[in-house]
Amino acid sequence: MRICLLSYRGNPYCGGQGIYLTYLAKELMKLGHDVHVVVGPPYPFEIEGATMHRISNHNYFNNRKEFIKPHRPFSTFSPFNFYEFIASKMGIFPEIETFSFRAFLKLKELVKKYDYDVIHDNQCLGYGFMLIKLIGIPFVSTIHHPLTIDRTTWFEYPSDFNLKIKRVLYYPLIMQKFVANRMDKIITVSHDSAEEINRAFGVPRDRISVVYNGMDSSIFYPIRNLKKKKNSIIFVGNVEDRKKGIIYLLRAMTLTKHRVHLTIVDGGAPNRNFMPRIVDKFKLNSQVTFTGKISMDRLIELYSETEIAVSPSLYEGFGFPAAEAMACELPVISSTGGALPEVVGEHLKTGYFVPPRDAEAIARGIDFLIENPAVRTRIGKAGRKRILETFTWSNAARELVEIYEEVINANGGSGKARG
Repeated sequence: MRICLLSYRGNPYCGGQGIYLTYLAKELMKLGHDVHVVVGPPYPFEIEGATMHRISNHNYFNNRKEFIKPHRPFSTFSPFNFYEFIASKMGIFPEIETFSFRAFLKLKELVKKYDYDVIHDNQCLGYGFMLIKLIGIPFVSTIHHPLTIDRTTWFEYPSDFNLKIKRVLYYPLIMQKFVANRMDKIITVSHDSAEEINRAFGVPRDRISVVYNGMDSSIFYPIRNLKKKKNSIIFVGNVEDRKKGIIYLLRAMTLTKHRVHLTIVDGGAPNRNFMPRIVDKFKLNSQVTFTGKISMDRLIELYSETEIAVSPSLYEGFGFPAAEAMACELPVISSTGGALPEVVGEHLKTGYFVPPRDAEAIARGIDFLIENPAVRTRIGKAGRKRILETFTWSNAARELVEIYEEVINANGGSGKARG
């Protein structure tokens, strides 16, 4: 097949969608398929063998002061850029909507040269996809989890009226619900996420297929010669994303019997301001280290020299950090939020489970694992074994190809498949 993958952000450091795009492209090519990637910034690293088609934007939402770009001063006044600028000023996140229209314009050019069999979107679901549908190529979309969960989580925290209005405007729920119900198939990464998509967007359950993410165990593995740092814990994720639950981990650190040190790997979260204030409020400055953006090698070193990983999320559609830690034989204290139990497995066998929003339970888990090194070792080894057996990108790619074939056949064939 000739497969076109769409992703409005493509770099693995920008989150799960970048990881998903990179590994799926590689595995689909290993199966012999011709893979094209239409992607927005931050762009992925070069994916050897894949044909890359880059779509630009000015990222006004995260760089609101740079109205005029010095190298292209008049580009701000092009229709999409100007809309993005105005929408960003109003607190709207316009990137996925404008990407969908830019992707349509790009695909109009590409289909003159390339005969795509299927188009696969990665968590965008913008209105422009309705125009792409008119091209007549089977079109599927992956939803890692519905954004209704993100918005609900934000409203759990105190905020003024203006911020609440901005949060209502920020999440494009009406657009994504409308588009999701018009795709040929919705793919998601866990059974829990499938139920949430059905509940939030009304997509019939029989139109949603579950394909678990993979984990590259050749990259994520325990480095044996690194000594564990005593009473050390690690959190990996965007600290400004309230659904990641880090506030409950910080509160737990004030309740543990043992003085622990937390390393936070947040990828250099943009506009990081909420979490440092909480660290200061809890008087944990001497016990918390923010790494900012680090290399993959350094991340694996941190996993290998730390005693415990904590994933306290209120909700996860999958949970890459938990799977990464497990692949590195690091015992994970995980909440039961969303799909995390599907990933982590069984309590005290492949992980240690706590209820979401329960700082006391997290504290008890940290103390228990610190005091029982043999249990830490056993859970760590069992966790890696689970990842190796259950979550591989090769399995994910093969299952996706079956879905592509199903959708192509349902549409009477398309492109090369029709011949």
